[in-house]
Amino acid sequence: MRESQLFETTPGIKHVITVNAETFHKIRKDSRLKQIINNNLATIDGQIPLWLFKCKHKGTSITKIPGSQLIYSVSQWAAANNKKVFLLGGKEPSNALAVVKLREKYGVSIKGFSPAFENYPFKSETNLRILEQIKEFAPDVLFVGFGMGKQEYWIDDFKDELEHTGVKLVIGCGGSFEFASGIIKRAPVLFQKAGLEGIWRLVSEPKWFRVKRLFISFGIFYYFVQDILSPQ
Repeated sequence: MRESQLFETTPGIKHVITVNAETFHKIRKDSRLKQIINNNLATIDGQIPLWLFKCKHKGTSITKIPGSQLIYSVSQWAAANNKKVFLLGGKEPSNALAVVKLREKYGVSIKGFSPAFENYPFKSETNLRILEQIKEFAPDVLFVGFGMGKQEYWIDDFKDELEHTGVKLVIGCGGSFEFASGIIKRAPVLFQKAGLEGIWRLVSEPKWFRVKRLFISFGIFYYFVQDILSPQ
């Protein structure tokens, strides 16, 4: 998908999935997530998935479009076109600060809401509160930062309700609010180009789940070789 496709006027609601290395592990065991990705628009989020995709599909013109990039370009576009943006999810401090910083940077009409952490599926009261917040603000663009998988299920489950409120574009963006808030710094460009963003994130936020996620992400090489060697 090209970034320009996001801003093209089309009927209905657009659901964009940012596919990172961890996604390739998840879709091996999760047929529903794979179907959601196949049925919607997808971008490549990560240098290593980009390299492997280009290696397998030689001659394909594709670029990396991570959620942490989209949150800026879409906010800028929204401000220029009198559109409203809503940030859903993430940690409460990062969500609130991302709203402030994006509003200050672009002058965009923006609001956010961060519900307390729950495993998915959420309680009905949680979903009702989320939808009420969105309906009240009536955004054109919705960023959902529940993490890969959970955010895709939620968007898919409530796509009709979101479209009914007037949302035209919804993007699953993982931890992008933490970057937009400045609480977590993005990896230096050198790290990004070398495909070492996961290691940078681990150093910035040294937690056990980051270690596990990093090992899971490295599994993309195994899946790549398996796909190459498997009969067509």
